[in-house]
Amino acid sequence: MTELYLVRHGETEWSKAGRHTSVTDVDLTDDGVRQAEALRGTLDPADFQLALCSPRLRARRTAALAGFPDPVIDGNLAEWFYGDYEGLTSDEIRRQVPHWRIWNSPMPGGETKVAVIARLTEVVERVRRSGVERAICFAHGHSLRVLALCWLDIDIARGQSFPLRTASVSIVGYEKESPAIVRWNA
Repeated sequence: MTELYLVRHGETEWSKAGRHTSVTDVDLTDDGVRQAEALRGTLDPADFQLALCSPRLRARRTAALAGFPDPVIDGNLAEWFYGDYEGLTSDEIRRQVPHWRIWNSPMPGGETKVAVIARLTEVVERVRRSGVERAICFAHGHSLRVLALCWLDIDIARGQSFPLRTASVSIVGYEKESPAIVRWNA
C-alpha cells in the first residue's frame, strides 16, 4: 500500500505574514530557500516512484531545492483559491466576517469546499491507482491538509486540527488496511 509524503513549500513573505496565498505566485524567502535545501538531506528522490507538484512557483522551487527537479505538475495540488480574501490575513478577514474560518465559512469570489474536496480527492485516487510504494506531493498548507483529510475520509471541517509548518514533511499511509497518519509536521 502506498505511503504518500506531503511537503509544504518553504517560507514566503506572505506565509511568514499569515497572508492567504493561492494564485499570487510569490517566491521563497531566503529562509524558505534554506528550509527547502534542508529537505534534500531527509528526502531521497530514489525512494519515490511518483513525485507530484503544484504549479505554483513556491512549490516547484521547494521541490527542486529538495532534490526533485522534475516532478509531475498537477493543477489539482494548487492552493485553495481564496477569491476576495487573497492576500488578507485571517484577522483582516475576521474584521469583515467575525468568526470566519476557512474550514466552515464561505469564500466570496473563491473556491467552494466542494470544489476543493473534489480536486484533492482526484489526487488521492491518482496516487492510489498508481500502485507505487511511495509517492510525494509538494504543495501548500490548506491544499495538503484537505488532501490528507480526503485520504483519511475525514470531514474537511477538521482541517483546523492539522496545521502545517512551512517546509514540513507529513506522511499518510495505512495502519493495516485503514488509511492513517504515519507522521505529521516533521
